Amino acid sequence: MKKILFIAVLAMASVMAFAQPRAIGGRLGYGAEFSYEHGLGSGNMISLEVGVPGFAGLEAACTHDWIDPFGATVPWNEKGEWHWYMGVGGAVQWSWYATTAAFIGAAGRFGIEYDFWFPLQLSLDFRPTLGVAIAGNGNGGVAAGFGYDVYAGGLGLGIRYKF
Repeated sequence: MKKILFIAVLAMASVMAFAQPRAIGGRLGYGAEFSYEHGLGSGNMISLEVGVPGFAGLEAACTHDWIDPFGATVPWNEKGEWHWYMGVGGAVQWSWYATTAAFIGAAGRFGIEYDFWFPLQLSLDFRPTLGVAIAGNGNGGVAAGFGYDVYAGGLGLGIRYKF
């Protein structure tokens, strides 16, 4: 009985994972990022980006985004579709510029995207982060403090292939 239930749950999860729209591509801004979006129904998506902020470190951010929140849509739908979105999630960053530093915190996102009538998507969004930064102080010690980063995720232009 447990095997049958496990197989049924696994089959439903795989069908749901492949039935949702997805997009893969890049995001350019203060550095470059690999970008993946996975739709969760018609009004939600998960966005994952992994990149090199300022080409001086590594970062990863994951946000849960609401598409056209509050029922407000963009009225300029000619051939493709315009959508705006906003969301929250988390981000981590490790930098080797000047002194080794790490950052972990919350990420926000808001932006606008255009889905062409062929499988291409362009987006422009802003993803600031807020959290705790830990850095070496140059004397062999470590300093930690509250910080924010509007540059690493910052303003970005996304280009993605939709499938």
